[in-house]
Amino acid sequence: MKIIECFCSDLNINEVSKKLDINYVTAKKRYDLFRQLIASRLEDEFRDKTVIEYDEYIYLEKSKRDIKENIFDAQNFLTFHYENKIYNLLMQNLNMYKNQFMDDGADEAYFKEFSKYMMFNKISKIQKKENLITKFWIFFEKSILKYKGVRHENFFYYLKEIEFKFNYSKEMQKEILIDFYK
Repeated sequence: MKIIECFCSDLNINEVSKKLDINYVTAKKRYDLFRQLIASRLEDEFRDKTVIEYDEYIYLEKSKRDIKENIFDAQNFLTFHYENKIYNLLMQNLNMYKNQFMDDGADEAYFKEFSKYMMFNKISKIQKKENLITKFWIFFEKSILKYKGVRHENFFYYLKEIEFKFNYSKEMQKEILIDFYK
């Protein structure tokens, strides 16, 4: 119960370990479990819902934004607005194409074309600029910073954690996590 409280209070694993005087690995395992359970719940919850609007988002850490080759490290996801909630669908990572683009010597042309593609072919169906989706993206950008880098293979779970915390109040988050244990 104390770990759930810490998770919902946005404490990181190191802080939880120290605050509760428990092993770091124990806290990490519990956080990983919470993220898996949350992801599963959010996937089930979204099924058969009517989407109000959606838009595409490309996230790249600020430290990587100035080097064009880092575009392959970007995380691309679609954000859906439904029933006053947000759902995110993580798209395939571009990193699998990096070597192909870099090896044939035409990388400048590829980057130029990719930039044009991103500017003109954005998947989008939003009704106005100030909406729940853009509010989520602002929340996401602030929230992801506390992790100081997320490995590609874990990004989905952190995205789902942030989605969960955006969609539910702290009290609802606790109730949902406690229900997982019943």
